[in-house]
Amino acid sequence: MSKSPLDRVREICLALPSAHETLTWGHPHFRVKDKIFAGFNDAEDGPRLGFKLDKEDASFLVVSDPRIERAPYVGKHGWVTMDLSGRVAWTRVREYVRTSYRLIAPKRLVAELDGSSR
Repeated sequence: MSKSPLDRVREICLALPSAHETLTWGHPHFRVKDKIFAGFNDAEDGPRLGFKLDKEDASFLVVSDPRIERAPYVGKHGWVTMDLSGRVAWTRVREYVRTSYRLIAPKRLVAELDGSSR
């Protein structure tokens, strides 16, 4: 049996140091300490994953990848949403989530991540 998009996102996010899941605004969100680094929404038009990138990368992906759009309210800060319906490159999703984590997590935990990924 294949995993649901939420199960895959949960697996990717919770593998990161000190990451935990909360129910925020009625949807699963993934935090490090008290800060959100990813959020999942099973929207009417399909599952979506929100995450943060640096502003330049976010701007590039919004115009180059039709699955990615600026997140409402926080898009000006580099937050985007990715459509997870259909065929998904999960290795790419993992890279995006790890990038978001790096931007949000304390330096000590980023160093721990770097040590564990060698």
